Amino acid sequence: MKNPILSDKHKLITVLSILLSIGFIITSLASYFVSKNTIRQSILQSELPLTSDNIYSEIQKDLVRPTFVSSMMASDTFLRDWVLDGEKNVGQMSKYLQEVKTRYGAFASFFISERSQHYYYESGILKKVQATDAHDVWYYRVRAMNAPYEISVDTDQAHQNTLTIFINYRVFDYHNRFLGVAGIGLTVDEVRKYIDSYQKRYQRSIYFVDADGNIVLFGNGGAHNSGASISKIPGLQAHAADIFKHKTGSYQYQRDGKMQLLNVRYIPELSWYLFVEKSEDEALSEIRNTLYLNLAVCLLITGVVIVLTNLTINRYQRRLEEMATTDKLTGLANRQTCELVADHAMKEAKRDREPLSAIIIDIDYFKDINDRYGHLAGDAVLKGLADTTKACLRESDFICRWGGEEYLLLLKNCDTPSARHIAENIRATIKKTSYGPAGTDINVTVSIGIAEYVKNETLESLLNRADQALYAAKQSGRDRISSA
Repeated sequence: MKNPILSDKHKLITVLSILLSIGFIITSLASYFVSKNTIRQSILQSELPLTSDNIYSEIQKDLVRPTFVSSMMASDTFLRDWVLDGEKNVGQMSKYLQEVKTRYGAFASFFISERSQHYYYESGILKKVQATDAHDVWYYRVRAMNAPYEISVDTDQAHQNTLTIFINYRVFDYHNRFLGVAGIGLTVDEVRKYIDSYQKRYQRSIYFVDADGNIVLFGNGGAHNSGASISKIPGLQAHAADIFKHKTGSYQYQRDGKMQLLNVRYIPELSWYLFVEKSEDEALSEIRNTLYLNLAVCLLITGVVIVLTNLTINRYQRRLEEMATTDKLTGLANRQTCELVADHAMKEAKRDREPLSAIIIDIDYFKDINDRYGHLAGDAVLKGLADTTKACLRESDFICRWGGEEYLLLLKNCDTPSARHIAENIRATIKKTSYGPAGTDINVTVSIGIAEYVKNETLESLLNRADQALYAAKQSGRDRISSA
């Protein structure tokens, strides 16, 4: 049969464990999500825009400078005067273009004359441009446009068709007549090195998008392919129209199941959009580790609390059980416990067909002891007599304080003659022992009643017969034993 107290204790500990765990988990998760939202907003509103500003400064140095160089070439009086003078000395133009290339660290420098259709570069004349040549389509496009320049990615015929970023700047004379196109070129690989350095420095994914929404440049490890349109990239496509409308802003979208935080900035010098992107997972890795640490600490604290709670409950449970089952003065079992033990002992005796004897011991003239020596002395007698009696019993015997100055003994596998022998030993030992507090010698005697269990007898009947035997002993003069 289950112990109801033990069962309730387990239920209490289980409920406490669940409540503590839920409380810790909810607190940790709430803290995590609040931190997550705060960090996300911080990245979108402060960190990424600041990174864009820094990268823009780098771009001005590394990428926008070629635009300024091309602009300078387009307004250079030497170049314009040389063209207006009839393009007589090709060596002068080659020397000029070589000087521009060397001074500004360009991969290529060039000039295409509208009058002669010659394609000049640092080594001389490359060729004549023709509207029918697919390689020359760019020139006729630039000649027809209204903008002062364009940035394009194309192969450079003068340098083994190396993929190159060209800044094509329109050149006009002093009367605003079109003279041709001048500019410089940078290799795509060189520009990608710039982007790679930005990505490593700022720990962000960086790429450039042109006015048509196509990705034109990106660093190593880029998430998107060159030439891909942002209006067709899942997640980004929802923001494409807004990006081109506002040109600058912060966005967030899902890619491969992960949240991406994005800042966009328009670079007018390049007519491109700078995209600076960061994975939310990377940004949240630290607080995610903090969450795991918090949960581990919570688990540890919950375990410690449960262990301490269990120890405390066990301690108080033992104390309560002791208070409920033990007589405080003598340390013996109390009457309630005795009734339970007696009922169990009678069932065992009936089942095993073994004798069981009940003995009731009563202190003679105990009231006189209290009146003469005081209640403290009387308490000392009660405790001392309990210790004496207990020392005379067998290990299988049971003793309790039955009430007042009475003690009840249950002797298993013990018939009346054997019980009488034990009772006599108890009586004689008590009689020759002195009790009381220090400095006080109080001698007492006891009267003892014995009754042996009869088959099918009730506990009330057994104890009643033992009580009648005790009464007979007292009537016979006390300090003696009587059996029913």
